[in-house]
Parts: sequence; C-alpha cells; structure tokens
Amino acid sequence: MKTLEKFESPQLKKIHAGKVRDSIRINDKKRMIVVTDRISAFNKNLKNSAIPYKGAVLNNLTNFWFEKTKDIIPNHFIEQIDDNISIVKECQPIKVEMIVRAYLTGSMWRGYQNGQRIFSGAEVLDGLSSNQKFPEPILTPTTKDEFDSEITEAEIIKTGLADEKTYKKMKEISLKLFKFGSDFLEEKGIILVDTKYEFGIYDGKLILIDEMHTPDSSRFWKKEDYDKSPQDVVQADKEFVRQWMLKNKIKGKTPDVLPPEVIEETSKRYKEIYKDITGKEITETNIDVSTRIYYNLQNVGYIKAGYIAMIMGSKSDLKHAEKIKSHLEKFDVKTEMRIISAHKNGERLNELAEVYNFAIEPISVIAIAGRSNGLGGALAANLNVPVINCPPFTGKDDIMLNINSSLIMPSNTPAVTVVHPDNAALAAIRSLNIPQFKQQMTKDIQAMKEELIKDDGEIRNLEL
Repeated sequence: MKTLEKFESPQLKKIHAGKVRDSIRINDKKRMIVVTDRISAFNKNLKNSAIPYKGAVLNNLTNFWFEKTKDIIPNHFIEQIDDNISIVKECQPIKVEMIVRAYLTGSMWRGYQNGQRIFSGAEVLDGLSSNQKFPEPILTPTTKDEFDSEITEAEIIKTGLADEKTYKKMKEISLKLFKFGSDFLEEKGIILVDTKYEFGIYDGKLILIDEMHTPDSSRFWKKEDYDKSPQDVVQADKEFVRQWMLKNKIKGKTPDVLPPEVIEETSKRYKEIYKDITGKEITETNIDVSTRIYYNLQNVGYIKAGYIAMIMGSKSDLKHAEKIKSHLEKFDVKTEMRIISAHKNGERLNELAEVYNFAIEPISVIAIAGRSNGLGGALAANLNVPVINCPPFTGKDDIMLNINSSLIMPSNTPAVTVVHPDNAALAAIRSLNIPQFKQQMTKDIQAMKEELIKDDGEIRNLEL
C-alpha cells in the first residue's frame, strides 16, 4: 500500500499513539517518531482516509525547518531513518501549543463571526473581515490535549504548565520562528498565515519539538492568489479538508470519512507545498510503505528480520517453550514468550491481534497448550499470521488422548500441528519466508545430506 495508516511492531515499545504521530521508546535519551498518513480534523481522526505521502511530507518538511532554525533555538531532531520516521531526543514536553496568527481566518474567524473578540487573552478589534491581516502577528496559545482549549498566559503560569521565565522565552522564540518562516516563504511567493509551535525541556534547556511549518500545523496561501482575492484564496494545507467537512455535514455532524477525490486532492496539495517550500519533489515510489520501513528499521538495527511468539496456556508450559526457543537460538530472530489462556482470559487475544495483524515484520506464532487445546484455534481465528500448535505432550498416551484437539480445527482457523519442539521451531522459521533464514536452512539441509552420505560410506566400508 502507498499509505501508512497504522504502525505496529511487537519488537518496539509504543508509548503513545497520537492523531498522526506514534512515539516509540528507544531508551532514556531517544525516542522514535513515526509520522503516519492519518489525518485528523476538528479533534477527531478520520476513518479510512489516509492521505498518500502525507506522513513523508510532514516528516521531511519538519526536519527541513529544524535544520533552518537550529540557530534560533535547538530542537529535538537527531536523525531521519525513513521518509516517515525520525529519531529524536527524549525530553519533557510542555503541554502548551503556541499558536501564532497573522491573519483572521479558520477557527478564529468562525469564532469572530459568532461575536468572540478575545482569543486566549489576545483582544481583536471590531470591524475586521475574513482573511484580513493583523497589524502584527498575535499569540493565541491552547492546551496540548484532546480539546485544544484556549488558555491565557496567566492561566499557563498559574496552573504550572510553564513557569513565567520559560513562557516568556516560548513567546519570544515563537515570534522569532514565525518571522523567519514568513520571510523565508515570502521569497517563494507563499504566505505563512498561522502556525503552532511546541516546546520541551532537554537537559534543563528549552528546545523545539514536534513539527514545524507543515500543512498540518500551519496555513499557507499563495501570495498571488491572496492579492487577487483575499476572500477566496485557496488553502494549500489541511484547511481544505476542514472546509469540505463543514460543507458536507450530515444532520449537523461533520463526516468522518473522506471520498477518494478529496483524498487525492489533499495528497496533491501536500506534495505541492513541499515542493514549493523546499524546491524538491517528495520521493514517490511503488514500493509498499510498510515494506520500506521494515527494511530501513532493520538496516539501522532497531528490529530483527522476523518475530516468533511462543504463546503458552499457562506457566506450566514454560519448560516446553524453552525447548522450542533453544532450537531458535541459531537464527537471528526475535523471540518472545507470552501466557494467554484461550478459556480463562481469551479476551487478551484482541490485544495481540491489534499488534500482530498490522506488524511491519513477518510473524509466526507457536501455540503451546495441552489437554483440550483451544489456544491454537483461538489464535488462528484472530490472527492473520501463521499459527503452529506444539502441545507439551508428556508421553505417547497423552498424545493419543489429546492430539485431536490440536489436529481438528474449526473452519477458517488454519493452525497446523507439530509434535516435536525442534520441528515446531523450524516450521516457525520456514513460515516467516525470510531470505537470510532460507539461505541458512539450505546450508543446514545440505549439511544433513552430507552427513548421511558420510554415514552411508562408513557403514558400507564396514561391510566390505
């Protein structure tokens, strides 16, 4: 697929899933930011409406601006490892969005039409028109939460979101960044209408975080269009989506699904603004986004090529699981042991499905449960990855008594059964179908054949 709507890997610890960005824990000093192609508007994520190349535009454009403004204020960027992924410094975020506005438009204009004249403590005069420019840019901070509520400077300091010294620095830097961005874009015929900045504390110092001057966090107009008709200027940003939603309300509610033509037009606008700002085309490719990310994360060592989960019905199955794991140690594969009972807490299978079914890497699951084995079937019914039953049989009688519960699966639950731990491990490795493991297994098969030929020769010589 050309879009990244959901990012999952059982090898990585997700610490936060935002409207667009997912945060992954690397260590105490670094985190991974995955910028998806999800789109949100009016504080809600839109369903089935991922915008092709949106995440790549946001990530690349943010890092472009971080490089341009690092002399004004340090930022959290460390390195970009994929068009959609950056590694950043782990810092303490300040839960305030510093919104700088140069024009009366968007949500502010909608509030102004309803009689509002004070926005986050900033007073706006009567008699202004839509898209009118302010004499000077103004600050209208909001809370950094699901509501994005207006908040004044006094309230920010009183509630402890930031102390007075820090907040004054945030104000000063925000206006400097806005001026830099406005001057830079003016030379390219683009108006920076408004934007937001976010800050954090790293090693006791204020730094810039999140995103910067992107179509998600900012409004852009082409100066030529604005000069011709300020009231009808076409947005080159997410406001296009908001306006479509407002015009297509159903029973007073904005829609939460975008039609294909709106998705296509939004993607086009994001790519165009990226080119207009940077002078470069965003990289377009027919390679599946998740596949590209999978290889890039391997290349920098953040994940292994494959993942095998050994799901046990109870702790009593641990010894059997360890036998299986011992046969996997010669392969460079990530293994993990879990305990989930199909009968006693099967609801937890949904948690696995949310990760495994959307994971970027190949996954195989080994179900380890004895007696009436409902675990293998339950896993196969919920997961879209290979499931291999390897029950911890205690002997031949146990096999004869309980094998059918592993062999006979309900329809559409394709779990296979392997009796011995070594074969279960090899079956899991083969099901991953990863080239480096196939090469290794080819060598193992050849070595096995050569050993048999050697043994055959020795026996024949004894008979002569």
